[in-house]
Amino acid sequence: MNYISARRSDGIIEHTRIKLPWPKDRLFRILTIDGGGIRGLFPAAYLAEIERRYLGGGSIAKHFDMIAGTSTGGIIALGLAGGKTAKEISEIYTDRGEHIFPKPKPLTGLWKWFRSLRSSKYERSALQSELLRIFGQDVLDTAKTRVVIPSFEGEYGEPFLYKTPHHPDYQKDRHKALVDIAQHTAAAPSYFAAVEDHGYQMLDGGIWANNPIMQALVDVLACYDVPRENIRILSIGTGDETVELAKRHLTGGKIDWGMSTQVPLLFRLAARAQSKNALGQAFLLIGKPNVIRVDMDEREWHMDLDDVARAKAELPNFARAHAESNGQLIKQIFLTDEVDEFVRCPTRDRVFEVVTGTAAHGANRRGVLPSK
Repeated sequence: MNYISARRSDGIIEHTRIKLPWPKDRLFRILTIDGGGIRGLFPAAYLAEIERRYLGGGSIAKHFDMIAGTSTGGIIALGLAGGKTAKEISEIYTDRGEHIFPKPKPLTGLWKWFRSLRSSKYERSALQSELLRIFGQDVLDTAKTRVVIPSFEGEYGEPFLYKTPHHPDYQKDRHKALVDIAQHTAAAPSYFAAVEDHGYQMLDGGIWANNPIMQALVDVLACYDVPRENIRILSIGTGDETVELAKRHLTGGKIDWGMSTQVPLLFRLAARAQSKNALGQAFLLIGKPNVIRVDMDEREWHMDLDDVARAKAELPNFARAHAESNGQLIKQIFLTDEVDEFVRCPTRDRVFEVVTGTAAHGANRRGVLPSK
C-alpha cells in the first residue's frame, strides 16, 4: 500500500503574519537567483568575481539577509547559505558539469534521444551524489542565512516553498536535508525524474517561479516590520533569450509548441513571462532603483540546460564582463557591511509574548528574536 501524504496546502497558515521588528535604520538586503540548469554557472561565476574583487574572496552571503533561488539557483542559494563561497560553488559547474550531464557516446546518442521522448534524459543518481558531496548531512536549520526555495509538488499539482525558520510560522522544513531540497527544486521535467518524498512527487521550482524575486519579497514584507523603501534586491538571471513566434506557432498544434527542443517552447515562454512579470511587480512594490537585475543581454540563440561545453566556454567571460561593468554599484548598495547571522525563531506563541512585551527578553539589535 502506497503512503499518501496530505496536501501541503492543507497545513498552510493563511492568516496575516505577526511582523517581527526590524531596526528602522537598517536595510533588508535580498539575493535572488534564477533557474537554468548548467547556465547557473553565470550567477555563480559572477558572484565569485564580486567576491574576488571586493571581498578578498570571502563569502558574499554574509552581506545578504535573505537568499532565494530556484532550481540551479536553489542549489547556489543553499550552498551560499551553508557557508560556501561563490567560487567554491562555481567550481561545481566547471569541474563536475559533465558528470551531472554526461555527453552521450556517438553510437548511443540517437537511441537516448528516442528514449528521452518517453522518459527523463538523465539518471538522477549523478546529481544526487554531487549534492551529497556538497551538502553532506546538513539540514535547513543549519543555514547561516534566511533561505526561500521554490519547488513544485506533482501529486496534487501545487506550488511548494521551503523556508528556513526565520519566522515562527515556518517550522515544517527546519529538519529537512539540504540535499533533498536541492534535488526537489532542480528536478527539471524531461531532464530528471520527479523525486518521490514521503508521498509527494517533487519537481523543479521553475514550473511556477523560475525567477523567485517575488517569493522572497512577499515573504519579507509579510514577516518583518520593514518599510518597502528599505529593501534592496540583487536579482541574477541565467540568460534571457528572445523568443519569437513564427506563424506556425500562432495556428499550430502540439508538435509546433511542444517538441521543437528539449525544453518545449511553451515552457520557455512561460518562464520568460513569469520572470518579466515578477520583476515588474518588484519594481512597483519597492521602486525600480532598489532592484538591481544582472543578466546577460537578450540573445537569439538558445542554450540548453545541459549544454556543458558551451556554458564553460562562454559564461565565465560574460560573468567577468558584468562584474567589471556594475561591480562598483553592487559594492555601494550591498557590500558596505556584513549582516548579522540570523537567529532561528521559536514558536508562534513565544513570539507573541516577545512582541507584546510579556516575555522576559526582547529582540536583538537586528530585530530578530532570540531562540528559546
